[in-house]
Amino acid sequence: MSGRPDPITLVAAAVAVALVLACAGAPLVEAWLGVDAQETDLLKRFAAGSAGHPLGNDEVGRDLLTRLLYGGRISLLVGIVSALMAATIGSLLGILAGYSGGRFDAVLMRLTDGIIALPLLAVLIVLAAIDLKKLGIPDAFVESRYTSLVRIVLITALFSWTTVARLARAATLTLKSRDFVRAAVAMGAPPWRVMLRHVLPNAMSPILVATALAVGEVIKFESVLSFLGLGIQPPMPSWGNMLTNAQEMIWTAPHLAIWPGCLILVAVACCNLLADALARWLDPRRRQQR
Repeated sequence: MSGRPDPITLVAAAVAVALVLACAGAPLVEAWLGVDAQETDLLKRFAAGSAGHPLGNDEVGRDLLTRLLYGGRISLLVGIVSALMAATIGSLLGILAGYSGGRFDAVLMRLTDGIIALPLLAVLIVLAAIDLKKLGIPDAFVESRYTSLVRIVLITALFSWTTVARLARAATLTLKSRDFVRAAVAMGAPPWRVMLRHVLPNAMSPILVATALAVGEVIKFESVLSFLGLGIQPPMPSWGNMLTNAQEMIWTAPHLAIWPGCLILVAVACCNLLADALARWLDPRRRQQR
């Protein structure tokens, strides 16, 4: 069987890389166009595309292209960082549960089942709406422009680790009965060394696939929360809160909603396609047939 990726995977990878590079290079695009993404000009409200503003202007005259790129930096950052944090938490807990077994494994898996049973979006909405000042959080942090970003990352990470934990546990239950793990234990290797050096590297395949899928899921959650006004707060742009601003002008200026909506769709689709490709590539049966 050929190990060459299929055309759809290549297109998804190319689009994902282009999207990340474009968002990372937002300041360069801003300087090249000679615009300020935060500068308002009411005389240019809903202006059509031009040489200086390729995608036109928004409801207060800001350049739409640069705001989309800056919003993409936030949305992608939330998705990637939250997914990595969730994968780290889930991997550690899943491997600990699977390797330790017994009561610890039972308690942790019941906790995981309980979190999975929760209506996740509703829980995220409630947690995102909590007033941080009433929790005794210092005012300096509460009033920071990055507060909403940090809160969304933490909330999504703390409720997105369950899938990785179950996959890591299942892989650990299989691996701990393998000869190389039993040999390491017989030679006196401590449990932490067995888990880190022998179990974790061999359990990475399902963890990587679940992490890739989680990036797209977190981007959707961030977009929904920001759309509801509970996520990333203006003036910091994200694709979700750009949709919020555009919903009242969907008939007069549909492009304000179409562009961020399309970028969310493209980003999530690329994550899902790349996760599917990664699952096929890491499939041991496929590797044996090459």
